[in-house]
Amino acid sequence: MQTLAGMAVEVLTTADGRAKTALSRQHAAAWFAARAAGTPLPIGRAEPPLRPARPAKPDLLDPRDVPRRRPGTPAGRIALLHAVGHIELNAVDLHWDIIARFTDHPMPLGFYDDWVKAADEEAKHFNLICDCLEAMGSHYGALPAHAGMWRAAEDTAEDLLGRLAVVPMVLEARGLDVTPGMIDIFRKAGETGPIAALETIYAEEVGHVAYGSKWFNWLCGRQGLDPKDVFHDLVRRYFHGSLKPPFNEEKRAEAGLPPDFYWPLTEGQPA
Repeated sequence: MQTLAGMAVEVLTTADGRAKTALSRQHAAAWFAARAAGTPLPIGRAEPPLRPARPAKPDLLDPRDVPRRRPGTPAGRIALLHAVGHIELNAVDLHWDIIARFTDHPMPLGFYDDWVKAADEEAKHFNLICDCLEAMGSHYGALPAHAGMWRAAEDTAEDLLGRLAVVPMVLEARGLDVTPGMIDIFRKAGETGPIAALETIYAEEVGHVAYGSKWFNWLCGRQGLDPKDVFHDLVRRYFHGSLKPPFNEEKRAEAGLPPDFYWPLTEGQPA
C-alpha cells in the first residue's frame, strides 16, 4: 500500500511544475478520500531529497542578481507574477517535505491533514499564477528566479520546531503582509485575472500560517516550553536578517500570531 511519506517523495522528485502540482493534487485527493472512508493511509517512512527536483528553467540566481522591474509596466507585472509563481511552487515542496522529513516525530493525523491541504492549495495557487502568466503572453520559467527559496528548508532539515517557526510563521506570514499591495498593483492596471488569483492566495495563506502556529504551539506544549521564547530563539538562529514591518496585524492575529511574537524580532530590538 502506498504511504503518505512515499507520496510526498514522489512530488518532491518530480521536476516539471505542472506535473508536480498535478501529482500534489492527486495525492491530496487520495489522502482525503481515505480519511473520509475511515481508512487513513499509513504515514510510513521515506527518504526525501535534500533539495526537490526542479525544471531546467527558470535560471536560479542569487537574490541580489534577480533583475528588479517596475510594477507600473506590463513587463513588471509579469515579473511580479513570475516571482509569486516561484514562491508557490517552492511552497508545494515545503509542505510535502515537512510530511516526509519528520516522520520520526509522532504527530496526530490532523498534522498531516493540515499540510496535505496546504500542499493541495499551493498547487492550485501555482496553476492559477501560471494561467495568468500564459494569458499575458509569458510562462513560468521565462524569467530568472530567486535561488534562496529552499534555504530555510535546508537550515531546518533536522528541526521540526525550527521548520514551523521559519516557514509558515515567518515566510508565509510575510505573504500576508505584502499580498494586499500586490492586489492593488493589478487593480490599478485593471487586470482581473491576477486580482482573482491573488485574492484566492491571500484568503488561503491565512490557513497555512495558522497551521504553523497551531502545531508550533502544540509541540511546545507537549515539551513544556514557552512558545514565544522558543519562537524568538529559533527565528534568530535560522532566519537571516530581522523581520520588517509594516505587518498585517489583523491577518496575523487571525492566523494565531500575536504581535509579541514578531515585533521583538524587528531591526533595532534587543537580541
